[in-house]
Order: sequence, then structure tokens, then C-alpha cells
Amino acid sequence: MYHPTAHLLLKQLLPKIRKDAGKKSIEDFERRYIALFSDIYERFHQLYGQHPESIAAFEKLSNTLVQGYLKRPVHLKKSDLERESNPAWFRSQEINGMMLYVDRFNKDLKGLSEKIDYFEELGVNFLHLMPLLESPKSKNDGGYAVSNYRKIDRRFGNNSDFKTTAKTLKDRGMLLMLDLVVNHTSDEHEWAKKAKAGDRQYQDYYHTFEDRSTPYMYERSMPEVFPESAPGNFTFDEEMQQWVMTVFNTYQWDLNYTNPHVLVEMLDVILHLANMGVDVFRMDAVAFVWKQIGTACQNLPQAHIIHQLFKLCAQVAAPGVAFLAEAIVAPNEIVKYFGESKVWSNEHDMAYNATLMALLWNSVATRSTRVMKSSLRDNPEKPNGTTWINYARCHDDIGMGFEDRHIQESGFDPHAHRQFLTKFLTGDFHGSFAKGLPFMYNPKTGDARISGTMASLSGLELAIEEGNKLGISRATDRINLMHAIILSYGGIPVIYSGDEIATLNDYSFLKDDSKSDDNRWMHRPKMDWSRAEKRRLKRSVEFKVFQSLKKMMEVRKIVEEFADHNNTQLIEVSNDHVFAFERKYESKCTFVVANFKDSDQEIYPHLVFPQTGVNPFKMVDRITGKSVKTVEGKLMLKPYQFYWLTNK
Repeated sequence: MYHPTAHLLLKQLLPKIRKDAGKKSIEDFERRYIALFSDIYERFHQLYGQHPESIAAFEKLSNTLVQGYLKRPVHLKKSDLERESNPAWFRSQEINGMMLYVDRFNKDLKGLSEKIDYFEELGVNFLHLMPLLESPKSKNDGGYAVSNYRKIDRRFGNNSDFKTTAKTLKDRGMLLMLDLVVNHTSDEHEWAKKAKAGDRQYQDYYHTFEDRSTPYMYERSMPEVFPESAPGNFTFDEEMQQWVMTVFNTYQWDLNYTNPHVLVEMLDVILHLANMGVDVFRMDAVAFVWKQIGTACQNLPQAHIIHQLFKLCAQVAAPGVAFLAEAIVAPNEIVKYFGESKVWSNEHDMAYNATLMALLWNSVATRSTRVMKSSLRDNPEKPNGTTWINYARCHDDIGMGFEDRHIQESGFDPHAHRQFLTKFLTGDFHGSFAKGLPFMYNPKTGDARISGTMASLSGLELAIEEGNKLGISRATDRINLMHAIILSYGGIPVIYSGDEIATLNDYSFLKDDSKSDDNRWMHRPKMDWSRAEKRRLKRSVEFKVFQSLKKMMEVRKIVEEFADHNNTQLIEVSNDHVFAFERKYESKCTFVVANFKDSDQEIYPHLVFPQTGVNPFKMVDRITGKSVKTVEGKLMLKPYQFYWLTNK
């Protein structure tokens, strides 16, 4: 869109930018800067047009962009150009992901680099490294209370180690994702220290108040994130003698994005880390960045503008970078973080498909796919140019984030159903095979989230304790089934480190005073490399899970219709225990069908396949390469069996 004011400002800024560049070539930068200038200016003006330092801050933003570009290494500029010519690079079926804690995986960044062969053996080429930036030794929220955005925490190595790891991964065709906490800093960050010392400039980097009157106005409509461990949304700082907004924990100070200088500072952080080799930023707590009295201070329109500015500016200086929204909210809210463009994403490129994750565990517990079908059918379509992160487990607890109305549509009472899920997944229900623990239990409502590893929640731990060979086999099948879904559903599949060898719950956290009050540590064990060696023993559980996952990752990479073209279509098979969907692209088609019941099930191809591009008389399973035949006109599925079917 043409803006006369923006055009005049562009004419003023370009000569300054060229002067700053000196003799260095900025041809590609200029091309992008001019093309996106109006979009950047429009959004910046929406937020800060009335701010007294608006023009100065915008000039600082432009300078930040050109300096970020000039500092960008040559090999990353080359990657930028390649990704500009292939804007769908992150929606490729060739991407298979894993998330991990570096120190718990193999000590530090150098140790991680020693295990790249392990990732390649499995087929992983996308690594999400959990928080690595410097944070206090205590009061660090697992690395999400950052005290220095520009420095790798020494527990993991140093900046040089990170750059070396990032370059090694890129040279071997692997992608690197890093967490970036954009809503708040640690109270030990340099900005917070200066604010405590009385520097008004840095007090304005946060939401600080001399008395309680304004905080009271905010809190009338603000929910509490951690009502038990960190009640309220404001903390009185004795050193500063002021109230400061602390939505998450008392030591995490919320940044004040109504100050344009905060936006520019965080943009500079993004470009700094991008130049260290980050391919994808996992933007933490994206829903919270804009605060406004009289609202819940979540999911506000201005928050979306902030994130759009981050992306637009990165497209100028480092267009090879992508952004993931960490917003565990309802599907109709999460799609907003992809942006409002109908043509192509103009905000985040990726988002977590937390609803699919929760629905998988619902289906495992109930042996029914009714709620899953009801919920997924109702999901709003995401914009072109975006993709999901699909996962079954992660570092966090499991919350059943699907809606009550979908439970009701499936014939269940929502309250009773959620009570059942909590009891079943924590082993407190007759016939349950799961060994999880309740997290954040609410005694008034009976609600709780669930902690536990994929294997222990799937029944493997209990089956091993009981010496139940059939139970071990069933648990292994459940693990493989969930992996089969996340690998074939539209998006990037991300495996949680340890799930590839069916890692069990780790109860050693109970002996550690710093962790004993947080049972999520039971599913954050250190990688057991001696156990990982069992992936080579043919009859072991580790072999069966690792090799199944390896084979599916290998197949996924060559199935073109598994690339995300918004081409996932649910298929009704008239069986409540069977989940099915089609992935179709141009003339290619794969029909995914999965049995969530611990007994044989059947579907009728003559009713199902007219909805798909697969011929029921010429079916072959992509995973095994074997023909699949009907029996008396029926497709038979053994307990927890799944197929990726296509034509011969």
C-alpha cells in the first residue's frame, strides 16, 4: 500500500543507510527494504504514531536493520537468497524434527555436535534446542528468565561453541530452532538492574509504577498464570521502591512494548541470534506482549502487530529466518498468530498443534476417536505459507485443550470426561495402563494437567513391572501409532528426545530439592546412551520403536503429498475407533488409517474410498511396501495398527 508520508521518510532514510554501508554491497538489503518499507511503517505508526520519540525510534529501527544485514555472515546471506526463491522451504515433507535439552542430551553444545550421526541415523534434520541463553543459576524458570540475550549460558558452552554447532548443522543439511523469550526478562538482566538503580530510561523498558493504583486497575481484568506459586501480576521491588508487572513469576519482569525502543532492542536481539546461525525462532509467550487496562492482556490486536513487525523486519535483514508462535490457546485463537493475510503468512510461519497432541492422548485413553474427529473437523483453516508443529510429547505437561462442546458432540459429559482422562492417565482408573502424575491439580474442580513420558503414559512402564509381554507389545504399538499420525498429518513432526527409544519416567527428581516440587522433571531425564545402544538389538523395545520411527521418517521424506499445502482432509470411516485422513497433492494421494482400539477393527473400502484418490483394489502400504488386500470386502486392522495407503 502506498503511503505518502512513508515515501517521504524512505527518501530521507535511504541516503543515511547507504552512507552507513560505506563500500559494502547492500543491493539485496535495499531491494527488500524498499519493498517492505510501507508495511513496516504502517504497523509501526499504528503502535507508536503518537509516541514523542516515534521518528527517532523508527530511524533507530532502520539502522538496526542495516547493521544486522552488514554483520550477517556470507554463508547465511547465501541461504537467505535460496530461501527467498523457495518461500515454502519450512513446509517440506523432508523435515523431521526433535526437541531436546542440550545438557540432558549430551552435556553441552560440543557433546551435542558429537551426536549428529545419531540424528542422521534416525532421520532427524530439524533440532529444537531448549533455552540456551544466559539465565540466573536459580530463579531461571528452566531458562525462560533470560539475563543476557546475547550470550550462551556457560552451562552449555559459549557463543563460539554455538556458532560452530549451528554451522556444522547447516553444512549437514539440518535446521536449528532456538527459544526466544520476548515477553519478559529476568530481574537480573542488565536493563532490570539499571531500572532498579533508578534509571528512568530503563524503568520505562518495563511496566513500573510508584504506587498500587494502576496495578489494581490492570488486575481487575487480568487472570493469574500461576495462582498458587506466583499469585497476582505485580511485584513490589524493594530496591527500586516501585511496583513492576510480573505476569509469570516474581523474577520475570514483563517488557513494556508501548515503548518503541523496547521493540527495537528486541529486534536487534533477533538479528544478533539469527547471525549466530538460528534458522527458526520459537517465540515464547507471544500472546502476552501487549498490555492494556480493562483487558485480559492476552491475544490483543497490538500483540499481533508486534509480531508482524518482527517478521517484516527480519525479512529485510535475514529473510532465511522463520518464526514459530508458542501460544497454547484454542484453535480459533492460534490461527490468528499466522497473521490476517489470505495470500501468505505475514506473522508467524509455524505454530504448535497442541490440540492434535491432546486429542491423541484422549483417543489413547478412551480407545475412541469421536472427540478427535469432532474437534479437528471444526479447526479453522490456516493461511497459505504456514505450517503446524505436530508432536505427541514435549518438555511440558499435557493439558486437554480441546473444547467442551466437542466432548458433548461426541456423546460425553465434559466434566466427567475430563475427570476420567486425569484418572486414566495417572493410573487412578481400573484397567488403566498409564503411569503419569497430575500436575497443577485443582482440588476444587478435580482438573489437572499430566506429566509423564510417552512410553510410561502408553503403558510400557507398567507392563515391564508386571512382566506382561502382551502389555509391552501393546505399549510399543501405541507409541508407533502416535508417531505415525504426527509424521503424516500436515506439518513438521517433532519428536521429544528419548521417545525414539521409549524412555520411561525418571523419578530421581524427587531426590533433588530444586526439582522435587515440579513433577514435569519425570519426563525430562538425562539421555541414557547405554539404553540407546539397545536400538540395535532386534527383539528389544528400543529397536522396535527406533526402527519403526526411522522407517517412517525415511518414507515421509519421499512422499510429496506430505508437504504442507493445507491438504489434510479427514475421512469418515463409520468406525468410532478408527481415525483416517487423506493427504492429496496434484495427482498423488496417501490415505492414512489408524486403529486406536486394543482389538481388531474393520472398515468398508467401498464406502470409504470413493471419498479418496486411492483404489481399494490396488492398495499398497507406503511404510512396508507390501500390498494390502481386503477380506470379504473389508479392510482389517489389528490392535493399534496403521497404514499409509496409496495405489500400487
